[in-house]
Amino acid sequence: MALSTRPDIAQLIADTEAEIARLVETSDPATAGVYEMCRYHLGLDGSGSTGKRMRPLLGLLAYASITGDHRRALPGAAAVELGHNFSLVHDDIEDGDRERRHRPTLWAVHGIPQAINTGDMLFSLSRVALHRLSDLGFPDHTVLRLMRLYDTTCVALCEGQYLDIWMSDHDDARSVELYFDMIGRKTAALIAASIEAGAVLATEDEAVIARYRSFGWDLGIAFQLNDDLLGIWGPQQTTGKEPTDLARKKKTLPVIYAFEHADPADRARLVELYAGRRVNGRGVSELTAILERAGARDYTREQARRHRDRALAELDAAGVVEREVRDRLEEIIVSVISA
Repeated sequence: MALSTRPDIAQLIADTEAEIARLVETSDPATAGVYEMCRYHLGLDGSGSTGKRMRPLLGLLAYASITGDHRRALPGAAAVELGHNFSLVHDDIEDGDRERRHRPTLWAVHGIPQAINTGDMLFSLSRVALHRLSDLGFPDHTVLRLMRLYDTTCVALCEGQYLDIWMSDHDDARSVELYFDMIGRKTAALIAASIEAGAVLATEDEAVIARYRSFGWDLGIAFQLNDDLLGIWGPQQTTGKEPTDLARKKKTLPVIYAFEHADPADRARLVELYAGRRVNGRGVSELTAILERAGARDYTREQARRHRDRALAELDAAGVVEREVRDRLEEIIVSVISA
């Protein structure tokens, strides 16, 4: 399907899922269970939502925005989505989350050991997905470049997860600057890599590739900041789970900003509430009011919009984007980043 006209997003997602489905099937009854767990987590078993598939979708649109078609980039899109989902399986365990996309998480159904192994399987399959690029005729140096990009991105993701856990365990580690460093590694790096991968497959123009990488980086920061807003102020139907960041005392940007900018009385109360155990409904309301008085909601929304607009400016500066695809990208970005 050529994308010389307005991209069919449903078709791009369907093609990505078909590419992934090839990898999460087996004819060996002895190991069928782990593939079933992969399909369950990915939502490919029909039992629940598959999620937005935002990362592979952005990579395919990046490729199509230069070439006019998306199909040859599908193995790269599958690799990104499988890699993202391996991290989600492990994140759910580390965070103790029992629900994702309105249904039980993998570890809540099958236990922690099998969930860890399934996460490892998804990571391994993401590497296998990249090898199909060679079968499609991409030169070895391009495939090796993507593998290097993928590996360094996974390292950054693990560094970001380390910082996230470490900051949660150390009250003296709170700072807006360190938080941006953490989400740059944990969230922005993967989105930037998915978009950069699309550009690498589409062109050898290093200036264009650099613009696409910057586009993805700012977009990733904006996505995370929007999630931070939704985790406190967002409706459940938007996120797939309750906005429980304050109840669970997560230290997202609005909270960290409030610790730095709240007046002395509010800051003392913030410290007191975060020093206790899980915050109840009344405490959540009090915390929300403190954050709003400190300007944390407005600051986070402003930063999300700033990075979103910077991302679109980088995309336009690349100078090679097909108009129909560019408009579709902006439509998706603005609709997902609701800040």
